[in-house]
Amino acid sequence: MILVAGGTGTLGTRLVRRLLRRGLSVRVLTRDAARVTLTGAERPEVVEGDVRVRESVVRAMAGAETVVSAVHGFAGPGGVSPASVDRDGNANLIDAAAAAKAAVILMSVVGASPDNPMELHRMKHAAEQHLRASGAPWTIVRATAFLEMWIALLDQTAGRSGRPLVFGRGDNPINFVSVTDVAELLERAVTDPATRGRTFEIGGPQNLSFNQLAAAVQRAAGRNSEPRHVPGTALRAMAVAMQPFKPELARQARSALVMDSADMTFDASAIHEDFPELPSTTLAEVLSGRSMGKSRTAEEASQAH
Repeated sequence: MILVAGGTGTLGTRLVRRLLRRGLSVRVLTRDAARVTLTGAERPEVVEGDVRVRESVVRAMAGAETVVSAVHGFAGPGGVSPASVDRDGNANLIDAAAAAKAAVILMSVVGASPDNPMELHRMKHAAEQHLRASGAPWTIVRATAFLEMWIALLDQTAGRSGRPLVFGRGDNPINFVSVTDVAELLERAVTDPATRGRTFEIGGPQNLSFNQLAAAVQRAAGRNSEPRHVPGTALRAMAVAMQPFKPELARQARSALVMDSADMTFDASAIHEDFPELPSTTLAEVLSGRSMGKSRTAEEASQAH
């Protein structure tokens, strides 16, 4: 049995589908069973629970030989945060897996480190460290920004105006990877014991600015208007003013400032040397619908745990 936490998110749904098509037994841990949209032969076993609640994690672990954590707490309802989900929730999963002698496949981020300016990256690093010290067999997969999620967000913010929202100047190059590519690598990590004890980093074939990404989204939608911009001064003010009232918005503003200035480029050649058959899906392929499955909305992606 393979337990997938975050199995209803943008990445998790694709992974669950791939594992089921292999004929493997899959159980999804989710806060809302209604969000499992797979049906028929592609319907996994479903357990309602929350990675932040240790008891529900232990209950979901029964009989599982492998645990995949595809959760994230960057945004979402119910007061989720990187600390509560990516650090503490993952710690619950890891501890339960170690007690059950199950292997853990942890989804992390490129740039995870204790001093990264983004909280998500710091909390993912903490989860990685917890996993390495747990005694459980492990594989860590780090990815760059999910292309489908950001396309969905830009399309969503275009709204009635037809002009997507870009935070900051939007000129900073960022590496984006298709979730389809990440799901294929995760599938390999789940099914190949030779990946245990290794950390893999995956990115896409292109480093793109948000302005470039927004322009491509506009062309694909048949729109030609320029994106709207939230200036850095407004983001800095939001990061301070919203912290006491809506910390999730303050966190998003701080992250937007980092993404608008830090080096977020990535060279994906190493992962393709390890796995030459791994796809390298381009932005054009995702927008043309060649990437497996449609992009989910930003809201759905944010509720992955």
